[in-house]
Amino acid sequence: MTRLINIFLLLLILTFFLITYKVYSSKKNIEVKNFNRNNIDKIVNSKISNLPVLKNDTYNVIEFNDGFSNKIKDEKPRSFWNLLKTK
Repeated sequence: MTRLINIFLLLLILTFFLITYKVYSSKKNIEVKNFNRNNIDKIVNSKISNLPVLKNDTYNVIEFNDGFSNKIKDEKPRSFWNLLKTK
């Protein structure tokens, strides 16, 4: 019984790969791939030409906070690098 199931699964897997190879290597699929490869510049240019140009509204959006660097100077020095020093 298990041998029959194993043979059936093997045939099923082989059939799947053979059908996949047949579809992938078909003349129609090869022609479509070649057409797309040859005309990719035209396709990209047609898609780029329809893009809208957006106004830049990000001027002075981020404000630099220098209070953080002053806070670090006021605190005690960090001791991480002292751990790496050899005596």
